[in-house]
Amino acid sequence: MDTLPHEKEIIEYLKSIDRLKKQSPDSALFAADIRRLEKKVEELKKRVYSKLTPWERIRICRHPDRPHTIHYIENLCESFTELSGDRTYRDDPSIIGGIAKINGMKCVIIGQEKGNNTETRMQRNFGMLNPEGFRKALRLMKLAEKFHLPVISFLDTPGANPCLEAEERGQGWAIAHNLREMAHLQTPIIVVVIGEGCSGGALGMGVGDVIGMLEHAYYSVISPEGCASILWKDVSKKIEAASALKLNAEDLEIFGIIDAIIKEPLGGAHHAPEAMYDAVQTFILEQWEVLKMIPPRILIEQRYEKFRKIGRQPEKAENREKTSHQKITRIHAIQVER
Repeated sequence: MDTLPHEKEIIEYLKSIDRLKKQSPDSALFAADIRRLEKKVEELKKRVYSKLTPWERIRICRHPDRPHTIHYIENLCESFTELSGDRTYRDDPSIIGGIAKINGMKCVIIGQEKGNNTETRMQRNFGMLNPEGFRKALRLMKLAEKFHLPVISFLDTPGANPCLEAEERGQGWAIAHNLREMAHLQTPIIVVVIGEGCSGGALGMGVGDVIGMLEHAYYSVISPEGCASILWKDVSKKIEAASALKLNAEDLEIFGIIDAIIKEPLGGAHHAPEAMYDAVQTFILEQWEVLKMIPPRILIEQRYEKFRKIGRQPEKAENREKTSHQKITRIHAIQVER
């Protein structure tokens, strides 16, 4: 497993524990030292992981061992039938989609897939969708609407493919078309941000009734590197950009961009993938129990109102109290005049 900079001290302690266990596995003297070191490691982990900076959390989000869409499909679904192609140009391997069953719940799953090694990353274009990828996603969503199945959308992309060929085939139009069609889709849409959620690449599959986000995932109009290169003309300012963008789950929940934060195992999803799969499955099933009771017409109205509210500045407590006091004063004045 690749070691992140903030984990180096933890790894050194773990190596020391392994050496002691191998040297004298049955020694009572060494057993006491091992227990002491293990306790110290747990305390160190809690201290390190409780003080992570936005950039360190992005490093966790991009960890090569972090579970991808294909892993969630393999571990969440009782059955999965993959469907390919956009019926216009070709299949886009940067998106996986098909009909699935999760704990008895029939659904359509769509998700961006980056790949796990050099070969598969090249094959899947590092999760950067082409226009045919967005059309493929929309085709599957329309299929879900036709058969009254919920849509589960996993977001994990550094952005839509920015190459000239993608632009020539209508990249911007494909994203905009998806936004419009998802806003009117007459079936529940549950979105889960499992990794990177960058720019239109994520938004083109991110219009949902409920948006959940993993604790160390990020969701932003641009990557920190892209922001730094535009604002400061210096990519090395990415750490400052990560803080300024307010792209972590806690910030996005305050602004109403996401609805729920899905806790990750200590240190990130790659440390305990099975626990992460269970947490995501629980979130999906809980949301489905609520959404399946809502008529399509009401569902669309609520979806519209949800996205209309995004971006409003949250009121501070003192401002809310002041506004409330002013309203009461005005009401009292009106009553006195009457």
